[in-house]
Amino acid sequence: MSPDVSSIQRISVFGLGKLGACIAATLASRGFQVVGYDVDRCKTDSLERRIAPIEETRIQKTIDEAGTRLKPTNDIEEAVAHSEALFFVPSTPSLPDGSFSSEYLVRAIESAASVMPSDSRRRPLFVINSTLTPGTCDRVLRPLLERKLRGVCGEDFGLCYNPEFIALGDVISGLLRPDFVLIGESDPCSGVLLQEVYNRLCTNSPSVEHMSMLNAELAKISLNCAVTMKISFVNQLSSVCAQIPGADPGIILRAIGKDRRIGLDYLKPGLGFGGPCFPRDNQLFQYVARSVGVEAALSFATDKINEDVNRRLLETVLAQCSDRDSIAVLGLAYKPFTAVVDRSPGMWLCQQLTDRGRQVFAHDYFAINNAATVLAGGRIRILADPMEVLENGCKIFVITCPWPDYVGLFKSSTDWLSRRGAVVVDPWRLLETRLSQVRDVRYITNLGSKAANASELVAGA
Repeated sequence: MSPDVSSIQRISVFGLGKLGACIAATLASRGFQVVGYDVDRCKTDSLERRIAPIEETRIQKTIDEAGTRLKPTNDIEEAVAHSEALFFVPSTPSLPDGSFSSEYLVRAIESAASVMPSDSRRRPLFVINSTLTPGTCDRVLRPLLERKLRGVCGEDFGLCYNPEFIALGDVISGLLRPDFVLIGESDPCSGVLLQEVYNRLCTNSPSVEHMSMLNAELAKISLNCAVTMKISFVNQLSSVCAQIPGADPGIILRAIGKDRRIGLDYLKPGLGFGGPCFPRDNQLFQYVARSVGVEAALSFATDKINEDVNRRLLETVLAQCSDRDSIAVLGLAYKPFTAVVDRSPGMWLCQQLTDRGRQVFAHDYFAINNAATVLAGGRIRILADPMEVLENGCKIFVITCPWPDYVGLFKSSTDWLSRRGAVVVDPWRLLETRLSQVRDVRYITNLGSKAANASELVAGA
């Protein structure tokens, strides 16, 4: 069968979370007729009012551009009847062994396939965007669809694994201008159909990599493993430099990043990686390796170094303050321009400090509500105005997320910080040009000072 590769005009997106809502809005803004389906009526009601159901840079503008081409629904029959291609973006949560659960994905596909109209002229394309445990497409999804649709995958319907390589806070840009597009395909025809969608979606001309679904599942987690290893390499170098007077990791990294084999991306001093993807994908890779009798030594080392960065951050903070000092933690999201707090250094530090009886004042520009649901208790105050954090008697300030607005905040407060004899811990070197020479302010970029009281450190970290 060789359908017209320009035939896909109508797409349904199943799951309107942090990624799904962006995919639906972006496809519609680029001219596709899109139905967004979710069981959560709060999300679909929000989209019905043309209001973004999630916090993400540019999504509201993209929804406005989509106009009536984006239609939300809670009716799965409506979503399926509309579709020539069905994109699935449900959550695939981690299991204790490091693998990912496909429970919600299977449930969504079963529901969609159960109401698929029997139309012999129609060859639906099923596209999976969620990250999967390698082997899921071939072992679980293909037989499930063949059973439900009573057809042959690659002939009566198509199946593609198509994970997105995006960063929260910049999802729309990542969808429009990807470095490359990864398509795991059940058959060449399905891959061509999906590539044609990307030819219309993307505003650049990215390379499109076609491969088997298994190879694509492995490629997705392998890419994130490679990035996290680079981050941990930076933090390994930083930990060594912290013990050698005069050694500056920033200068070293800036130089070696000029080698094209290394590159400057992700090669800057800072803290460890967090968020919903990097830690999980690294652990999933370890699970896959164990399942075939291989020790993923690099991935294990990457995780250990990442944990060590948090420990060194805590050591450095404790070494700079007495038991009575209040501590300001600036940045609770795992990265700027997102409200996501999953495994963020700022959240971890707040919890460790309050567990030790320290008074903490915390701030973030987007993540206050998410943080407040986790960080409950009398020893932490989360403040919406960063100036309130500065005015609450803190002596030590820790930048745990490099929000650009903190530069302006400290620029207007240097005299006040100097009079107080403040300590600013800034692993990101966000304020280096402003504070490194300010009199009476101790400005710390290298983590590694020994804690004042070693018994306060994290046991087993």
